[in-house]
Order: sequence, then structure tokens, then C-alpha cells
Amino acid sequence: MMKMKSITLALVAAGVLATGSVGAVNWHPSEWFNHQPNSTAPSDTAPTNNQAVPANATPNTPIAPMTAPNYRAIVQRYGPAVVGINTEGMMKTEGPGFGDDATNDPFFKFFQGMPGFRMQMPQSKVPVHGQGSGFIVGKDGIILTNAHVVRDANEVMVKLNDRREYKAKVLGSDPSTDVAILKINASNLPVVSFGNPSQLSVGDYVLAIGSPFGFEHSATAGIVSAKGRSLPGDSYVPFIQTDVAVNPGDSGGPLFDANGNVVGINSQIYSQTGGYQGLSFAIPIDVALRVKDQIVSTGKVAHARLGVTVQEVNQSLAESFKLKQPEGALVSSVMPDSAAAKAGLQQGDVILKYNGQPINESGDLPTLVGMAKPGDKATLEIWRAGKKLELPATLQGLKEASADNDNASGPSSQAKLGVAVRPLTPEEKQEANLSSGVIVEQASGPAARSGVQPGDIIIAVNGTAVKSAGDLKNMISRKNGHVALLIQRGEEKIFVPVTLG
Repeated sequence: MMKMKSITLALVAAGVLATGSVGAVNWHPSEWFNHQPNSTAPSDTAPTNNQAVPANATPNTPIAPMTAPNYRAIVQRYGPAVVGINTEGMMKTEGPGFGDDATNDPFFKFFQGMPGFRMQMPQSKVPVHGQGSGFIVGKDGIILTNAHVVRDANEVMVKLNDRREYKAKVLGSDPSTDVAILKINASNLPVVSFGNPSQLSVGDYVLAIGSPFGFEHSATAGIVSAKGRSLPGDSYVPFIQTDVAVNPGDSGGPLFDANGNVVGINSQIYSQTGGYQGLSFAIPIDVALRVKDQIVSTGKVAHARLGVTVQEVNQSLAESFKLKQPEGALVSSVMPDSAAAKAGLQQGDVILKYNGQPINESGDLPTLVGMAKPGDKATLEIWRAGKKLELPATLQGLKEASADNDNASGPSSQAKLGVAVRPLTPEEKQEANLSSGVIVEQASGPAARSGVQPGDIIIAVNGTAVKSAGDLKNMISRKNGHVALLIQRGEEKIFVPVTLG
């Protein structure tokens, strides 16, 4: 599923503090997401302070003042479950990457001469050391953190509050939600308790603990600024926005509510400088726990797909469709053979509810669908031609570029390239001004390491146009070593060299 957006925010990861052999650098990731968390009763030393205004209150009714939470008690009780994470890995630098004679290759010269073309080639790899945060969710050593904290890490070390250090194993990570699960060989560890993010309200107190810039176990506090934020490039996560100070090194650390329960994982910040500027975003803990459960039980995460492109319903569109108010997700296109197509969804339908849950904004839909599993059933309440209808749908999984059952010879292109793609819809072709190509829905492995991102449109491989996912599979299955992908990102065409796995 792809949500159409007209603005781009400057969003960066909140938390990998990385240093290389030439000094300090920022390590910004290219990816940015039916378990119910057990709500734990508040501790005796952490009183409940989040009191709602009575429903029968009039505009002139005085609002009772709130006392601040007992932050000291929260830090003392749950601070020992917060850990520091140190990673060692390799980072690519820009410059020639296929050898000194690469620029003499004829198709390199062909691409280089195209209008608007910008060559991006990795020159070499340099060692980097990254820092982040995490927190213990299992006494047997299970730890939650961000996927970007441990991405491309060759070694991960976890430092406990009592200064013990353990080498950690990455059980799995999910770039779509930016959640990773670590395991250390220890027992009887302190753990956090979980809260319910749905019970948070704008204005509630929250507290973060992490290691900003390497300053271990630092606590910062603030309030919930907004809920259910949909950020560019992140369809699966309804972020909690706060004004809690979050900086490099804080990524992966817990966000506590006023009762000392974890309600989120600090993940990203809005910044034009790379540092904190008053806006930080946390992954709701219920989203993270669903990912954890899948990784622990199966070693991987599967996200469902409905197969529609949606856009926001504004006042003008609401009036055009005879809706009482601007709400829901307007279906601008339906992919052939998708779950949506099989359910009978049509272009121009407005999805009002998903399994009974209202869709207030278009960003609510991909979040709900993405956190479901392939094969799950869903009931869609839609608005069509001035009437409400209900359509049952069976969700599908993301289709990979390779198809192991098509009798194709050679290694799987998914394993070699590391992308999940789908064809462009007619509307997307028109918007991108392209006659062919495939859009990247997920990127991992060699493709992700080379900078390919979800939303990129793969136009050609080594100068040959890509017309379908099957074309891409066949091209990659016959290649070894290096390939040159011509991709369109926004309005810019760039060349991305990839070393196949």
C-alpha cells in the first residue's frame, strides 16, 4: 500500500551516535514499521496523574491542576532495565566503487550523459562504532531496540546499568517498523512493565531514558504532543509525537507514561540540523510487541497488504462525495489481483472503517493493514455513491520480485538483490511520467546497503528497461557481481550500483 503525500519532512533517526576512523559522523538510516500489552498497575511510588476533564464539564468549569509524576521513582525502579548498545560495523563512502576502470564502462557513460542523472557510487568501507539504547523485556535477556541501531552491525554489545557487558545476538529486525530484538546470555534481569498507548492523551506526561551522545542513563521528560502521526516513508507505524528531548544515542530507549509503564520506543526526530529541535517520535509499544512476538516465534516478520493507493479526504472532496465530514481514506487506485480487487473495492470508494475501527485520516489505514498478517480477514466499511457498504477482504502478503515456483533457473533474485516490488499503477505511471518500471515496497540486503529505498522506482538494469517484476527477476537471476540500477526517486533519476548477494 502506498500513501500519496505532497510534503516531505526532514526526519532523521534519533539515536545512532557513530564514529569512524576520520572522526565523528552521523549515521542516519535509510529506513525509518493481535498482541495486547499487559497493562500493569502503577507502583506505590509512582502515582497516577493523568486525569481527564469530566465529560459534563462546561467551558467555565475550572480544570483541576495536576501534580507532576514522580519521575525519580520511575527512574529508580525501571532505570536498571534500560541498557546502552554499542555496535561495530562498516560504512560506505562515496566515490568510484567498481574499480578504477568503472567509469570507462560504456553503459556507465550512457547513464552519466542522461539529463538530470547523478552518479552515486560507493568508494570503500570504513569501520564505524555506533551507540544507541534499548530496554529489557524478558528476564532471560530479551531486549527491544530500533532496527536502525543495529543495522549493518557486525558486533553488538549491551551494557547494563550495573556496568556488566554482554555480546548480543540479533534475533531479528523489521525495518518497516524500525524494531529489532536482541538476546543476551543472562538471567534474572530487571524488566520494564508495559502500558497501553491507546490510553495516552495529548498533554499527558512522558519520560524517556537513554544514552544521548554516549551519556549513559540520561532521563528527559515532556508531554505527548500528538498521536497517530504518519511520517513520510513509514506506512506501518502510528507514531507518538512528544516534546521529550531525544538525541543521537537515545534511539531504541523506552518512553514511559506517568505510571512508569513503557508506552513507546524512541525512534526519530524532526530536525533540520540533525539534533533535537522540539519534535520527537516514538513507536507505540503494542506495535513493537507484535513484531517481537513474530520474531521470537518465527524469526521473521510478515506484513499484510490490501493493495490500494489512498489519499486524504479534504472538505472539497467530502462535499463532492456527499460525505457529512472529511474523513476516511479515498481509494485512488486498486491493484489488479490484490486483496482489495478481490474484495470488490473500486477507485473512488472512501474507506470509513477497518474491522469496526474508524479511519479518521488516510494514514490510519496502512497502519492497521500493515500490522495485520497475510491471510487475516478484514471487514471494510466503505462509502460509495452516497451509501455505506461492507466488504469482506482477505489480506495478502507482499509479493517478492522473485517467484520460486515459476521454474526459472538460477538463484532467486530476492536473495541476490533484496527487494520486494510491484508494478506501477496507471496513475503512478502518469504521476512519475514513466511508461514502465516497478516500485520498491521493501528493500533489504544488497539493495538496502547500496541505498535503494521503499518508494524508489526501478526503471532499468544495466541499461535494459524493467517492465514487470518478472523482468527484474529474470535480469537479476542471470547476473553476478555488480549491476547498475536506474531508479527514479521523486523527480530525480539516479544510478545505483549494487553488488549482488
